[in-house]
Amino acid sequence: MGEKIKRERNSFTKTEIIALLSTKKSALTHKDFQEYFEKSIDRVTIYRALDRLVEEGKLHKIANLEGGIQYALCKTCAHETPNHDHDHIHFSCKICKKTICLENNTPKLDLPDGFIAEVKQILISGICPNCK
Repeated sequence: MGEKIKRERNSFTKTEIIALLSTKKSALTHKDFQEYFEKSIDRVTIYRALDRLVEEGKLHKIANLEGGIQYALCKTCAHETPNHDHDHIHFSCKICKKTICLENNTPKLDLPDGFIAEVKQILISGICPNCK
């Protein structure tokens, strides 16, 4: 019985996280989720749901300029592959602090012989159109 309740709670939390990210249209930190859900969903449940959504290929992590982790929806990567790719650029606004995915901006990287890329993340800092 406890497993069913846990599974339903996690499913509810995951659905709520995806809905919030769809509404905000920018990457969010764990703290952002905690503040949004206030006391209705505890921080551990949020962490677990975020981890599961990353594992399922529905979210990806972005390391921000301060060294924190933000989460964004996976929109154009192949969710059905175990190692879905995030070849797009992330943009972090210095003023509003929002981080957004620039989905149609795929950089070409040529690594020297012998190097194998496993994870790629490009973060550009500047001022977004809403803040300029």
